[in-house]
Amino acid sequence: MTSPRPIEALQQALQQREREIALLKETALAVGSELDLDRVFHLVAERARELIDAETVLVPILNPDCDEYTYRAGSGAHADEIVGESLPLDFGVCGWVWKNRRPWWRGVLDELSPQERNQWEKEVGTLIMVPLVGREHFLGGIAGMNKRGGDFTENDLNLLILFAGQVAIAIENAMAMAQVREAQQAAEAYQAQLQQLNKRLLSVNRELEYRSLYDQLTGLPNRSLLRDRLQERMAMATDAYPMAVLLIDLDRFQDVNDTLGHEEGDQLIRAVAERFKAVAGPMETLGRIGGDEFLLVMVNTGAERAIEVARALQESLKRPIHLSGHNVAVTASIGVAIYPRHGNSPTTLLKHADAAMYVAKRNKNDVRLYDRSYAQVSSGRLTLVSDLQQGLERQEFCLYYQPKIAIADGSIVGFEALARWPHKVRGFVPPDMFISAMEQTGLIYDFSCFAIETAAEQCAAWQQRGWAVQVAVNVPVTVILEPRFLDYLKAVSTRHPLCEGLAFEITESLFLSDYDRLSAILGEMRDLGVSFSIDDFGTGHSSLSRLRRLPVSELKIDRSFVMDMEKNRDDLAIVESTIRLAHNLGLKVVAEGVETAQVLQHLTRLECDLAQGYHLGRPMPAAEVDAFVQQSGLRIAMPSAGLAQGSDRSA
Repeated sequence: MTSPRPIEALQQALQQREREIALLKETALAVGSELDLDRVFHLVAERARELIDAETVLVPILNPDCDEYTYRAGSGAHADEIVGESLPLDFGVCGWVWKNRRPWWRGVLDELSPQERNQWEKEVGTLIMVPLVGREHFLGGIAGMNKRGGDFTENDLNLLILFAGQVAIAIENAMAMAQVREAQQAAEAYQAQLQQLNKRLLSVNRELEYRSLYDQLTGLPNRSLLRDRLQERMAMATDAYPMAVLLIDLDRFQDVNDTLGHEEGDQLIRAVAERFKAVAGPMETLGRIGGDEFLLVMVNTGAERAIEVARALQESLKRPIHLSGHNVAVTASIGVAIYPRHGNSPTTLLKHADAAMYVAKRNKNDVRLYDRSYAQVSSGRLTLVSDLQQGLERQEFCLYYQPKIAIADGSIVGFEALARWPHKVRGFVPPDMFISAMEQTGLIYDFSCFAIETAAEQCAAWQQRGWAVQVAVNVPVTVILEPRFLDYLKAVSTRHPLCEGLAFEITESLFLSDYDRLSAILGEMRDLGVSFSIDDFGTGHSSLSRLRRLPVSELKIDRSFVMDMEKNRDDLAIVESTIRLAHNLGLKVVAEGVETAQVLQHLTRLECDLAQGYHLGRPMPAAEVDAFVQQSGLRIAMPSAGLAQGSDRSA
């Protein structure tokens, strides 16, 4: 007959086995249905500690590079102090399990050499650990420490191995789900970023469209939009319902720029635009066509009404405009042309309005309706040809030099040569007026040769004195593309061998030119010692793919962005991004239109290279440069410092 004690022990063992099986089953269901990785690790630690009756259970997991492991979860005594810690893979029992791909428990000690056994007995104490192996790779392990009431048995080991086999797949699934969530989050973040970029792109496109149609200074329609509006209005006008154009030119505006500076000149233009807008009716189109010229297009308007409005425009300027503590009196001369009476195309109508405006300007602050007799009178830009030809022949033109300052040390490293025309009758003719007329009449080539020759001679003279300065000349792309120009430039370099500091400033229209031919010509000119600068950068047709392939050493940020950068965040962003772009392309940056100390401080912070503007120095004849240097306290760059901006950083 069987003793009751063994039967009782057997019953207890069976009950224990049933509890273990129930716990394994319950754990498998719980872990298998859980997709949150941290929650899975926590369940594994809790159930494993209960299963093997350990004081502490930890779950070390390998990192993706398999060079260290991190305790991702724990349960029991001191677990909170350990969870989150990371250790090298070759450290401790976890490293041994990873290396040997087998469980650790005290039974393993019998298989070790005496030396290894002595080492591990001292290090591990009462510890059991089994590997977690997924479908594809080793994941980590489950470690139990200090069994309550004794040592871990082989039965504990088998239970933990069985447990690890059940939960490993669930852990791997949760890891995969975590990766999916991370990928989803990354995709959502990317999508949000893409939407922001699309919004920004749409905003930039709108801004570019606005800039292409509206004057940036006044917000009025520009020349391009005015021509379209003029064409539309002409299509609807008839003899019974005529249309009028009023060409308005401010008198002696250049005096304001020369006396108060360009920033105050811009404020004057804005103030005038506001007064003109108050006069123009809702059906009329007022725009700025450039410089100090405005155009008003009036529908269903005859000569009498047009002259009446012209007088009202002049009347709006009677009240002085306040600038920098000065009350500036402004007047305007206005030419009027009527469609279809004075022309049947936009070009003819504008030409005749220009002729009438010139006659009005000769009489100062006048209004003139176009008359056929005006065709015999020099009118505006187009009829300056005779005076321009005579001016070139009589050498009436001269160059003024505006200093360019290295922001880092405040030294004068160059000058921009600016054309001036002191006409005996007209006084100083605005450069925009005679340069534009020269470009339209073909005189620009001869004038450019004069400017280059004069600048080269002056540059050589300064070089001979030991000044390491560069002299920059504005040269139209059309002149550079002239077949004879390269030979002329070679002759200049022969006549003035010391003019290695000569530079050409070219507008962004070069990107619309015969690029391959232009690139080759610029390369030959660079070999002659000429460097190149992109003038008025940011206002034209920049092509970054082409810019980085041209032998250009410098970008000049247009003054319209520089002058308002303190007040206009968009302008500040444009200046900052242009400086970064240029530096990334190996180019230097010149900021023109620096008219206040505050703007110069901003440019210094943005690490702009060079500055130019009325705050630093006005354009002056070469004979006045020495006196300016002495009075300003600025020093001239010397050869020891090198020709700072003359070398081609893009080569």
